[in-house]
Amino acid sequence: MKFIKYILFIGVLGGLLGCSVTKNIPEGKYVLFENELEGLEKVSKEDIDPLILQEPNTRIPLLNYSLGVNIYRFGKQFYDSAAVSEKLALKRQELDSIGTLRGENPDNRKLIKRQDKLESKVKSLEKKEEFGNLVMRTGNPATVLDSAETKISVSEINSYLYNKGFMDAEVDFQVETKKNKAFVTYQINERKPYIIDSISVRSDNAEILSLLKRTKAESEIKVNQNYDQDKIVAERNRVEELLKNNGFFMFSKSFIEYNVFQDTSKKTVVIEELIRKPTFTEKHEIYSIDSIYFRVNPPTNDFIDQKITREFRDIDFSFYKDRYSEKIFASRIFFNTGNKYNRSDVLESQKQLNNLDLFRFVNISFDTLGTSLTAKVITQPNQKYQLTNQLGLSVTEQLPGPFFSASLRNRNFFRAGEILEFNFRVGLEGVASATDQGVYQSKELGTSASVIFPRFLIPFFPRSLEKFGRYNPNTRTSIGFNYTNRPEYTRSGLNGLLSYSWATRNNRQQFTLNLADINYIRTPKMTPEFLEVLTDLAEQGNNLIWSFLPSIVSSISGQTIINFNKYGNFETNRSSLLKLFIESGGTTFNFFNTPSIDETTDFARFQWLKFQADFRRYLPIDKKQTIAYRLNFGIAQPYGLSSGILPYEKYFFAGGGTSIRAWQARRLGPGSFTPQVNEQGYFDYRFEQPAEMLLETMLEYRRNLVGYFDMALFIDAGNSWNIGVEPSRPSSDFRFDRFYKEIAVGTGIGLRMDFDFLIIRLDMATKAIDPARPEGERWILNKLSFKRPLGEKGQTVFNFGIGYPF
Repeated sequence: MKFIKYILFIGVLGGLLGCSVTKNIPEGKYVLFENELEGLEKVSKEDIDPLILQEPNTRIPLLNYSLGVNIYRFGKQFYDSAAVSEKLALKRQELDSIGTLRGENPDNRKLIKRQDKLESKVKSLEKKEEFGNLVMRTGNPATVLDSAETKISVSEINSYLYNKGFMDAEVDFQVETKKNKAFVTYQINERKPYIIDSISVRSDNAEILSLLKRTKAESEIKVNQNYDQDKIVAERNRVEELLKNNGFFMFSKSFIEYNVFQDTSKKTVVIEELIRKPTFTEKHEIYSIDSIYFRVNPPTNDFIDQKITREFRDIDFSFYKDRYSEKIFASRIFFNTGNKYNRSDVLESQKQLNNLDLFRFVNISFDTLGTSLTAKVITQPNQKYQLTNQLGLSVTEQLPGPFFSASLRNRNFFRAGEILEFNFRVGLEGVASATDQGVYQSKELGTSASVIFPRFLIPFFPRSLEKFGRYNPNTRTSIGFNYTNRPEYTRSGLNGLLSYSWATRNNRQQFTLNLADINYIRTPKMTPEFLEVLTDLAEQGNNLIWSFLPSIVSSISGQTIINFNKYGNFETNRSSLLKLFIESGGTTFNFFNTPSIDETTDFARFQWLKFQADFRRYLPIDKKQTIAYRLNFGIAQPYGLSSGILPYEKYFFAGGGTSIRAWQARRLGPGSFTPQVNEQGYFDYRFEQPAEMLLETMLEYRRNLVGYFDMALFIDAGNSWNIGVEPSRPSSDFRFDRFYKEIAVGTGIGLRMDFDFLIIRLDMATKAIDPARPEGERWILNKLSFKRPLGEKGQTVFNFGIGYPF
């Protein structure tokens, strides 16, 4: 936080210094103010923009002011380039001296430590010499027009258009100057693109010709399409992959040649694909796997004489000691003796062996003899025990609290690839009281023990390991204890879990099936004030108090995550993620004569069905701007012996840093229910608002401001509802004839610091439409004014968080 305040101070100070982006520009130099593209019709502007080498500085419209430039100039006042260069030269000289001494004493620990420090220092100084000090790197210098880079940009655009089939395109530029400002216009004449007239394949190898003919429909280049160099590159890669997956072990794309013949009158091209012969043999041969060796190298030479050899599924295994299961390893090897070489199977085998988390590395190599291959799988075991600690900050309801967690892993616990894992977590979290204690710290403690099996425990049938091995199957069994101490109550729970997980080969779909999730929950301590709140609700027909009885909460649930184009990397590609979750709670009670919950019950039991769908989409506009949105729907319905009550943890809640941000966490809704009014005449948001249905959407525009700083503009909309009338909260039920009038809307602006490894987020959200108010009075954005920029009390909410909201 100190660093954030420091940078903000620098930005404010830079603004007070009042530097226009064109200030102190030398005579005859111009600051690049705008790049404009003219003449584009068929080619996208977003494809051309990255080819322009110089970009204008981000500025505040109409003010000729750039925060990034002013931060850079402020930092430059404290930067001495000559001193940095001199210091760098001295450190390099010292590093050379240490290197000489290391040559004489290679195992000297002091010299090794000193050399590592000097290497790190030299890298830091090299970065400082090239880009300036930390403040300068946070900002950016004014972009001064460079005609040489403008000409290179023209050449890059021309090359791009040519490669996209616009072979007769012309690109030029014009520069208009006003005072110290330059406006560059790139003038593009696309002309008619060239069309592929025909494609032919030439090779002396009949097997290759036959293979290419059978897969012609999968070709990246097709007749009557625009010529595109990227498609030819993709086709070369496809052909290489195709042949390597069909036994051509020695083949590479260097043997593939494309000849393109232009017809300038017809604006067409003829493409010839030529498969050249190898120089080391008569023709491209198909290779088969003759034998497979799997070796686990010992961690040290102390075990070199303790070698165990076995054979399973025609694989020769060699271990140190009797510590491993050849059946587990064989289930993750997807090529067999006698089969043709297939590169995809080799890479998948390497990936799945790595997924076992048992090895430091997995190396698969091949020895050749004629057209026979000897496969060698060489591995080295990972450390037996791994202890990891984490000290951090959790954020709940906008209030940060510290936590400490520790995890101990014991690999290969039962000598069949299992992992025994112990976890411990203790922390404090800021929460808003449900009674009248204000803001306080909630103490939480959790511990668990798990065994992760690298296979499905069930079903037991022959070759099941081999059948499911390529899907990275895991079975997790765990038992855990959780303890929460809040001023209103103390709550503890004992949890047992049996869970299956697996994924498709490309990790596009991930599946989790919780066959048994059993919780024993107690609330041994409750303050009289909180008990009074629950009792008042019960008198109004809301039996939430039953959720705090001792209870066994059991469920069966399943979840699938479908990841389209690696959502979460947030690079330059469009991507999406769909998460589906379904749960059935208390299912086994259907087979027993179990009494329902009522006033006489001293031990609660629950039955419910729950479904949730969460869709997220990421749409980059260019390198600096993106659009992201989210749609989230959930519904939970108690039935049977629950008497209309869900376990408290199974309710839906709206509002908070990852929900509708203009409302405090878990305080929005349900429906158009109106909270009580406090003594100051404002809504009392002390109480959480559990609901049985949730519908929310979030739209966010993200843009890089300068350096590490990003900004966001967002609109959130949604609400929660109950299924059925609840007397204690009038108008909280979902009804088709009015739910659209009860959609809450919040809008705001966010500031983010993106360090790649960590994203710090601060969002300021303001209520625009509040469904808790009477119809006709729900639009409240007009309550903002110059005198009250945050609106009325409670209208604007600040959210501090780590990472993106979605």
